Amino acid sequence: MSLSHVTGFTCAGCGATVPATAHPYACPNRGAGDDVDHVLVRRSMTPPPEWPSDSHPNPFVRWRRFLYAYDVARNAGIADGEFKQLVIELDRAVQQSDGRSFKVTPFAPSPRLSEALGGAEVWVKDETQNVAGSHKARHLMGVAIHLEVMGQLGRDDGSLPLAIASCGNAALAASVVAAAAERALNVFIPTDANPKVVAQLEEHGAYVNVCHRQAGVDGDPCYLDFRAAVGDGAMLPFCCQGPDCGLTVEGGQTLAWEMASELGWRKVALDDVYAQVGGGAFASALIRGFEQAVEGGVLAGLPRFHAVQTDGCYPVVRAWEKVVAKAFEHLGAPVPDAWPERARALKGAPEAVAAALTYARQHRSEFMRPWETPPHSLAHGILDDETYDWAAIVAGMLKTGGWPVLVTDPDLTRAVQLAKKQAKVIADATGASGLAGALVDRAAHPDAWDASRPPRLAVILSGVER
Repeated sequence: MSLSHVTGFTCAGCGATVPATAHPYACPNRGAGDDVDHVLVRRSMTPPPEWPSDSHPNPFVRWRRFLYAYDVARNAGIADGEFKQLVIELDRAVQQSDGRSFKVTPFAPSPRLSEALGGAEVWVKDETQNVAGSHKARHLMGVAIHLEVMGQLGRDDGSLPLAIASCGNAALAASVVAAAAERALNVFIPTDANPKVVAQLEEHGAYVNVCHRQAGVDGDPCYLDFRAAVGDGAMLPFCCQGPDCGLTVEGGQTLAWEMASELGWRKVALDDVYAQVGGGAFASALIRGFEQAVEGGVLAGLPRFHAVQTDGCYPVVRAWEKVVAKAFEHLGAPVPDAWPERARALKGAPEAVAAALTYARQHRSEFMRPWETPPHSLAHGILDDETYDWAAIVAGMLKTGGWPVLVTDPDLTRAVQLAKKQAKVIADATGASGLAGALVDRAAHPDAWDASRPPRLAVILSGVER
């Protein structure tokens, strides 16, 4: 059957399209040296699929009709039941590899955490009991399902090894899912990677490549070595960086779909969502997933999104500030001092924001560049030298009236302790950074909410303490 009706991918930077018969990994124009931010983004499905009414525990089964792999499979003649069985069998292999399978994770209000945040109603999404102990496996499962479909269609023989650059959770998640898919995996890790994680990687059969920083070379050495490995076609990207693997964001959207379904069922709306940001695939997936819930009529509107980074490395915060300055330049107005005021003003100026974002995507180096010094923080899982999916995150914050939040190591320590004591969730500093952001933001900007009612906030605890 023809694939002409498959909803494919377009580069958000240059507008290039990728045909449905190809692996939608990187924009074909990436690497041209044109300073464009080349990131493949899936085009909106028109009309959008109906929101699922079934209660299958596996999110990749429940929301299968939203997946690119499903679109490709169905248009190539693979029946719905066959695709469903493919996902179930791959998930069984994941359980054999990790001891856990993919299931909808808990999302509910936490009364005790709400007290800690000054009376705000705090909803917690607990990803610490997910596959490999974090949300990262969601991203890789989406890619793995696509590879399985490509194999069934005779377009991928499974001979090329997979590759990922990561300092911990993403690498571990990739090793679990790759082992389940019976694919060889090369992992590029830093010299200070957690020894427990390294041992688990080797236990799952991954090939570990330790990467060293070179004097005078900017950027994450793991990512640079990874790019060199996939650049010559010797390996396939199996990673959580959108510019390198356009499919990776979609798997992460399952988390947002789960949250939106619970909110829709309870008929409540969030005011704010706080998301940890390193490379950026997680936050961009959250934003896009919530947008799809609005498009599907599950939610009436979007909450404000806040990217949380540490004071030891905050490239997306710098990018947000630069895009904001460019937007106010278009308006011919001074930039307000307070971040909530900037966000509120620009939410009502979509044309200025669109112009600023278009310019930013065409002049990437002015807005996103590698962190100048080796980054340090307790939240080592979000110390990416660059936020690779930065533009989607900045756009999502500006669209919803959100702003970024910076946290310190003491803030992270407090969040870890609160999560453990009040929510009974054993998260590490990376996994608790969204909660740290909510704590800091509530204290720093008490006037940013309607005083007539308690605000409803959501945090995602993702990254179990190892």
